[in-house]
Amino acid sequence: MRAKQMPSSILTRSKSPVILLFAVTILALSFFFFFLFSPSSTTTTTTTAAVTVPYRHPSVRPETSFVASLEHFLAHKAPKIPASSDDTVGSVIDHDVRRLDERKFVKEMEWLRGDPYYPMSMPVRVYVYEMPSKFTYDLLWLFRNTYRETSNLTSNGSPVHRLIEQHSIDYWLWADLIAPESERLLKNVVRVVKQEEADLFYVPFFTTISFFLLEKQQCKALYREALKWVTDQPAWKRSEGRDHIFPIHHPWSFKSVRRYVKNAIWLLPDMDSTGNWYKPGQVSLEKDLILPYVPNVDLCDAKCLLESESKRTALLFFRGRLKRNAGGKIRAKIGAELTGAKDVVIEEGTAGEGGKAAAQKGMRRSIFCLSPAGDTPSSARLFDAIVSGCIPVIISDELELPFEGILDYRKMAVFISSTDAVQPGWILRYLTSISSTQIREMRRNLAEYSRHFVYSNPAQPLGPEDLVWRMMAGKLVNIKLHTRRSQRVVKESRSVCTCDCRRSNSTHSNPIN
Repeated sequence: MRAKQMPSSILTRSKSPVILLFAVTILALSFFFFFLFSPSSTTTTTTTAAVTVPYRHPSVRPETSFVASLEHFLAHKAPKIPASSDDTVGSVIDHDVRRLDERKFVKEMEWLRGDPYYPMSMPVRVYVYEMPSKFTYDLLWLFRNTYRETSNLTSNGSPVHRLIEQHSIDYWLWADLIAPESERLLKNVVRVVKQEEADLFYVPFFTTISFFLLEKQQCKALYREALKWVTDQPAWKRSEGRDHIFPIHHPWSFKSVRRYVKNAIWLLPDMDSTGNWYKPGQVSLEKDLILPYVPNVDLCDAKCLLESESKRTALLFFRGRLKRNAGGKIRAKIGAELTGAKDVVIEEGTAGEGGKAAAQKGMRRSIFCLSPAGDTPSSARLFDAIVSGCIPVIISDELELPFEGILDYRKMAVFISSTDAVQPGWILRYLTSISSTQIREMRRNLAEYSRHFVYSNPAQPLGPEDLVWRMMAGKLVNIKLHTRRSQRVVKESRSVCTCDCRRSNSTHSNPIN
């Protein structure tokens, strides 16, 4: 007797939930084992961590005020900084230099064989000299204990301590380099404690503070002591200073002795090709680096930029000293031309506390900010304008700009030649011809670029400290090239002399029969 058959449709409906449940279970198990044992998932997690961790520091808010940062540094970090092993030698003889050179050769051969990108690899390895405190901490304490004396002025009426703040790049770089690695965010530079491991050597001498706050003869004496201390080091003698970094950001600082360190890398505000501040052959774009001034006004952040949009009623703003020397003489001519013009604000003033507030207010209420040359081709006003969201109008034919190998200033500034600037009505005609679309685009770029000019502690990725080491990395090949060439000439000369002397001595002691 045949079994009773069920309709096929009923059979299918009864089995489908079981089959579906089985398929889902198999699929879930497959995904589980795939992600559990897949090497790609582990790699992704590691890669993500490697990318995000260096740019995240939730416990520390960056401090951008020099005075506030210095107060914290001296109170909490200066006394507690551990003394890392420093292999600097007190009295140096030729043997010390040769020994360092051999160690350096061994290390460079390791890098050459093991790193396919050497010598272009990152991070840049920097040896920071541990100089006596009279060159470092004592000068920082001197500034800290006297900065409230705002009546202390230069001969032209500028507040001394405000000038020191504007040129305090030596503090910001040093504070980052000597901070514990757990507190640092920059990954393109690392401090090393052995000289043979270093690409570059940083000299942490505060040349600007010593110039402005010490008596003239006391300052010159300290400059000579610092010069002797540095030039006595084996690493200096090995390269004749070509791989040493000197922060000489104010054009008056270190002036009495800097001819002796002309091979070193100078950190400068500009090149000053006029020759008024630097002698011919002392500075060049090939070996030196231009750094931005520390802004004298507060950063106008995204919220500030949005709120100030409708308040920017002035076309052009300038506040500063109209009477300057050298290339800055053009200021008086431009001031006379623009004073009284519609929607133009031209004010005489200095960089004191009241001047800072007035400049900040004026820049945040203006579309364009005039930035003519000062005593040197550069001016701190340019960087005040950038962080204020005010489009700089640069009138300085000899100006070299910071990080120009990385940043395109044409996208957020207006350049006018000195010849055009003094022509009656030329500046205003040109500025009013710029479309509102172009202005909005430049202001968007300003908002993006401003981060590159704000020094902070801890130093931030894409901040000026970060860009310094990106630019330095590009100089390393030339530095090594010139160092090798200098060593080759010296060694060959000594070898020839030695051989000739030996030959001569041999001739005299063993005359030919």
